[in-house]
Amino acid sequence: MIKYIPGLAGVPATESSISSIDGKNGILTYRGYSIEDLVKYASFEEVSMLLRDGELPDKNRLDNFKDVLHKRYEVKRNIHSMMWSLPSTGHPMNVLQTTIAAMATFYPDAGAQNPDSNCTQSALTKIISNMSTLVAMWTRISAGYDPIPPSKGMSYAKNFLYMSSGEEPNNNIVKLFDACLILHAEHTINASTFSAMVTASTLANPFASISAAVGTLAGSLHGGANEDVLKMLDEIGNAKNVRTYIENRLKNKQIIWGMGHREYSVKDPRANILQNMLESYIKKSNMHFSKRFETALEVERVCEELLSNKGIYPNVDFYSGIVYAEIFKIPQTHFTPIFAMARSSGWTAHWHEQVKHNRIFRPTQIYTGADFRSYPKK
Repeated sequence: MIKYIPGLAGVPATESSISSIDGKNGILTYRGYSIEDLVKYASFEEVSMLLRDGELPDKNRLDNFKDVLHKRYEVKRNIHSMMWSLPSTGHPMNVLQTTIAAMATFYPDAGAQNPDSNCTQSALTKIISNMSTLVAMWTRISAGYDPIPPSKGMSYAKNFLYMSSGEEPNNNIVKLFDACLILHAEHTINASTFSAMVTASTLANPFASISAAVGTLAGSLHGGANEDVLKMLDEIGNAKNVRTYIENRLKNKQIIWGMGHREYSVKDPRANILQNMLESYIKKSNMHFSKRFETALEVERVCEELLSNKGIYPNVDFYSGIVYAEIFKIPQTHFTPIFAMARSSGWTAHWHEQVKHNRIFRPTQIYTGADFRSYPKK
């Protein structure tokens, strides 16, 4: 008798050497390196190469990779024109999914049959490079402004912030945003990564696979949760209202956004890092804790009291939205596209790993429909 496991919870779907999670102890590693060390010592570009190649690059290889990314920041004029033709009210994730899929038309020879070819490797790098440009472009185009051309002399994190606002951010802001990208770059076989892998297993091109991943990430139970966290905090209003709000949500069996993670029975290590970095930035900048942040801290305290016995603690989405809104001044609808920017490095690594040792995904089912029956005669 085949056992049905909803959501494939705990069912191994592949073998991978890219990242690992120890949910009981709150440990996340990329290629064996702890997420804490990578945030402290590495850059997003370095982490992208680690995920792709399996090892940290030396200085020359890292410099060459940065140079390649810089040269490929620019988006094709046809993609630019297509974005202007879309409704300004369109959700950025729909725009991003559309534009990534359209990029395949410029790389007809990039395919899974030759994953190590120059053309395919160029396409994978182009995806990572253009992700930041596309997201920044839509923040401008959707508001009716011309996009700000990318700067070929800036880091990935700094260039995105510059393209989004037209102003060069200070080094503390860049470091914090770079950390956010590293934290979101990879997280084993989550829903969007699995979507990319399933699409890749058909030997689809990398753009189709990443487009599928973007569409999957758009859901509120995955990447969209950080938007819902801010909506929840604003609905609560202030720290005094937290206990009543949380107790009512639990009584009605409603989700507490940003709380709990299928892989962790302790606090998400990425949430710890974001919270600590946010508090450190606020103190260095002589800022006061915002009402949202104070409300969030109280939500965490009340939820720890009421839900810790069930292993439910804050996940990365609980604090990422606050950082994006309060520090980077980014509109809520652009939070998840930034998540996709970062995760593009993990998705492309999994795409390559999948097609190198490919077998098409074809799970089975447990049929619960009607027994065999004859068509009624008229």
